[in-house]
Parts: sequence; structure tokens; C-alpha cells
Amino acid sequence: MSYPVTKCPLIRGLQPFIGIKIASLMMKYLLLIICFMSFQKGASSAPSLTTEIPDKKISEMNHVIEVSPKAQDAEIKTRLKSILDATNWFDKVQVRVENGIVFIKGESRTIEHKDWATKLAQNTQSVIAVVNDIQTVNSTSWYVQELKSYTSDISEGVVFWLPYLGLALAVLLISFFLARLLTKSLRKLFKQRGYHPLLAEVMAKSWALVGFLVGLYIVLQILGLTTVALTVIGGTGLLGIILGIAFRDITENLLASVLLSIQSPFKNQDLIEIENTIGYVQALTIRATILLTRDGHEVQIPNATVYKSKILNFTSTPNRREHFIVGIGYDDSISLAQQVALKVCTEHPAVLKDPEPWILVEELAQSSVNLHVFFWLDGSKYHWRKVKSSLIRLVKTALQKEGISLPGQLIELILPDEVPIKMLDKQRQAKVKPQSKESIDAESVAEGGLKSDWDDIKEQGRQMREQGREKNLLDDEA
Repeated sequence: MSYPVTKCPLIRGLQPFIGIKIASLMMKYLLLIICFMSFQKGASSAPSLTTEIPDKKISEMNHVIEVSPKAQDAEIKTRLKSILDATNWFDKVQVRVENGIVFIKGESRTIEHKDWATKLAQNTQSVIAVVNDIQTVNSTSWYVQELKSYTSDISEGVVFWLPYLGLALAVLLISFFLARLLTKSLRKLFKQRGYHPLLAEVMAKSWALVGFLVGLYIVLQILGLTTVALTVIGGTGLLGIILGIAFRDITENLLASVLLSIQSPFKNQDLIEIENTIGYVQALTIRATILLTRDGHEVQIPNATVYKSKILNFTSTPNRREHFIVGIGYDDSISLAQQVALKVCTEHPAVLKDPEPWILVEELAQSSVNLHVFFWLDGSKYHWRKVKSSLIRLVKTALQKEGISLPGQLIELILPDEVPIKMLDKQRQAKVKPQSKESIDAESVAEGGLKSDWDDIKEQGRQMREQGREKNLLDDEA
């Protein structure tokens, strides 16, 4: 509803002096000036934006956006619409301009974006007023829209890169199969030239790895990853150093297995001693040497330890020397005792004549004269423990038959002065003296024969679990 200007008291008071038309015109311009000043004051007194937009920082509008020397409504609409769409802060944006008044509709994520749109329109050339009808919607819908946008971009990227990915995959598969073919060919070539199987395997796989890296470099070039390709080629050496430090123990065992395979300090089924462990060799893997002890236990010793330790191989030279000590009394003849022990050793079927046995005086102990008996035997035929047991038994029996005493350890007793001591006569001592009855045979039932237990150990080795064990590098088929 309009209000007649002539009814204004001020106009009616001035009417007699300047006339009704001039007074009305002055009143209209005065009202326009008051409205414009009120609008500018409201705009300048609007609250400042202190909230930081999470995705993009909103800058203050400190200058007027020029459209053209004489901005028209259509030009203002086009300019504002393009700016609002470029921010991606608004959805369903509609801009309408009538007589310099801008009407904006749409949706925004936050109230800060809405205020920013209002200031944008106010600072646009030839805009008189702004009517902002932008609605603030739930931010979840914006996240869904952004997800859709990202999904659409990814889909377009996949469609664009699909031919390159296919070509790269084809090159990668070809490189893989060529690497396998190269491994087989080089392995066969190295074996024909007499290289050790393990060394041939390592060299073949090393060259195959080089070929595969070349294929990978081509794949990265196809995908446009030139920098990554150069990094792969240039960083291979550095990667090898890093892996070597990280897996030092594994690498050390692998290299030790190669050296053990080349030098061959032992073979399958050899009886060896490593780190006070005696056993028969069952396998040499890339990680450990597997032994079967004489007690039937399986022992795995790391190859690095095997290579750096002292290795005693009893099978490479089957003849071995054993020894034991026997003590005789101080009143007995040492030379007679040596002859008796030597006769027992030379007549024993398991003792070798060459090298000959020795009977040496070891020491003058506290209660006896100790004789050290050395003898040789064929370890591939006889068990050294059984032969040693048999000789100790036979030497003891022979010495007793010759009347040579075998005194025990001397024990010193300190008694009080008033303790009575009664001595037995010689006849009673003879009755108390035990009579020794020993077998004079080289073998006895308790010893179970003198034969080596190699057959039993070998059968035990066949029964060892093979599941999960690595390949034996000592096999002829390796």
C-alpha cells in the first residue's frame, strides 16, 4: 500500500513557499538518500566472518567487481552465476537480476558461504540491493555429492588409463615368464659347465631378477612414472644394502651354505662333530645343517655356525684312536703291567696292528701308577665305545691274573687319639678279599658285539620326518 507524498507534514508545511511539485520531488530524493545511507550502514555494520571454512578460506570482498562500463542485469547475472559455480560451495544456484536488485537461490554447506555470496553481490558493479535466499542444508549431503564427484573422476581416469594398464600388465606378465625361462636355461647351462647346484641356482635367479627389473622399468615408463622408474633402477643397490643389513643372519647362513656346498667338508651320512655335537649328516639346507645324533635326536645347526666352527669328520678317515687309563699299585712291576696290557690289545680282533697300540706311563698318582692305553680301530666296522669297554674289561682281568693290584682312590682318615684300631691278620684278609670272575672273550653279552651301529643309525635317518624340510643341497640331484 503506497503512502501519498502530499500527506507528509513536511511537504504540506513547505507547499506555500516552494510549491507542491518541487516539495514532492525534494521529498522523494530525501527518502532515496536515507534508504541508501541506511543500506550502506547495515552492510558496513554486518558481523565479520571469524569462522574458518574447513575446506577453503573465504576472503573479504574489498573491491568492486566490474562487469562492463555500463552493467546490464543480464551481464550481472552471468558474472555472479559463473563466480558462484566456480567456488563449488553452492548447489542448485539460481541468480536473477531485476533493475539492479540481485535475487540468489540455492543451497550451501555453511552460513559463512551464504554471507560470502551476499557480499559478492553487494560488491558487484551496478547492484543496488541483494536478496539472498540460499538455504543451508545438512553437510552430509555435500559429502555424498563430493564422493559422487570423486567417484566420477576416478571412473573417467580408469577409462582413460585402461589401455595403458592393459599394456603394462601384458609387459609385466611377459617379463615374469621370460625371467622363469631364463632361470631354467641358465641353471641348465651352469650345471653343464660343472658349477655346484646351489651356486648355479643363485646365479640363475640373480640374472632372472635383473631381467625382471628391466621389464618393470618398461612398465613404469608406459604408465608415465619416469621418476619412479629411475628410482627403482637407481635404488636397487641401496635396497640391496638395506635388505642385507635387515636380514644379515639369513644372508650369512645363505652364503655359508654356498661355501659349504663348494668346499664340501662333509657329505651325506658322514659322522661329524660341530660345537660338541656328534652326529650323522642328514641334509644341508640353505639355512642349517641337519645332524642325527647317536642317541637318535635331530639337531639343526645354522650354516654360519658350521662354517665358522671346528668340524671333526670321523668318516673321511675311518681309522680312529681311542684311549683309557688304568692304575696299578706302587709295589707292582710297571713293565710287566705294560706287557700284559699290550698283549691284550694286540690280540683283540677290533684293534688295528698298524698303527700299533701304546701302553704309556701317564703319572704317579696319589695311590696308583696310572698307565695310559692308546689303541686304533676301524670306525666304519666297529663301535668305538664297545671296543673301549671290551678292552678295559680284558686288561683288568689280565692284570689281576698276573697278580698286579688295581688300588682304588686313597682316602685319608683323621681319627681321635683314643679311638681303638684293630688290625686283621693275613688269613682273615685273604678271606675278605673278593674274587674277580671276568669273561676273557673279546665280546660279551652286555656289550652286544663290537660291530658299528651305523646300520641302525641309517635306518633311523630314513624314518626322520621329511615334511616341511628344505631341499638337501648335498643330494646328487640338487
